[in-house]
Amino acid sequence: MEIEIGRGKKGRRAYGFDDIAIVPSRRTRDPDDVDLSWTLGPYRFELPLLASAMDGVVSPQTAGIVGNLGGLAVLNLEGIWTRYEDADAILTRSWPSGSARSRKWASSVPRRLPRSAS
Repeated sequence: MEIEIGRGKKGRRAYGFDDIAIVPSRRTRDPDDVDLSWTLGPYRFELPLLASAMDGVVSPQTAGIVGNLGGLAVLNLEGIWTRYEDADAILTRSWPSGSARSRKWASSVPRRLPRSAS
């Protein structure tokens, strides 16, 4: 259904997360019967997760963790991780380690990669 939005311009109705409600089913699904994998061209991913190419979201360490879990993480090729040889030093210098924000961030970072299920 198209909606007229101006002089000769039309648009379609779009939905956001607030417009959609997911409710539980009366039936229980066996996890072995559900396939969450997805493909992007010739590549297959087991985890339905795509991490954004933003410096605040994906670091090389985060990309490795998401990849090991079966998802896809994209690094920003013009961001801080590719622009500087030692990006951690740049981030430490611009983000004081004693601030409440850095303590919160440091507590949320995994200390090591999770072990694989196999």
